[in-house]
Amino acid sequence: MGNPVPRTLPDVEPHTEAFWTGGKSGHLMINQCQACQRYVHPPVPMCPSCHSRDVTAVAVSGMATVASYTVNHMPWVPDLPVPYVFAAVELDEQQGLHLSTEIINIDPEAVSIGMPVQVVFEQQEDIYLPLFEPRS
Repeated sequence: MGNPVPRTLPDVEPHTEAFWTGGKSGHLMINQCQACQRYVHPPVPMCPSCHSRDVTAVAVSGMATVASYTVNHMPWVPDLPVPYVFAAVELDEQQGLHLSTEIINIDPEAVSIGMPVQVVFEQQEDIYLPLFEPRS
């Protein structure tokens, strides 16, 4: 994917590790409650629906739809190329399952709500950041 954009990397915790490292094997890993089958994001160790602690990271399709977005023209960190698209995408697996991300590999002015997108990963150190691009 070329030179990575400078980013602030997350602190990895036991219940977030699969999400931040799943891209190494090409999989978007989202926590799922094994009791009620509800997907849980951001990753937490307890299901907010049924309160079960039987929550496990599972691979999802990586397919989503742009639910909301903004085109940012402010370089918040040095060397950050602008403009870029910060978006909330809704994963295909569950209505209301949103992920905050960046939409890449498209002219920012061409992004639209309802646009189908797919995950791609950007590796920085041991972290695989899930970014999204238009579906091919």
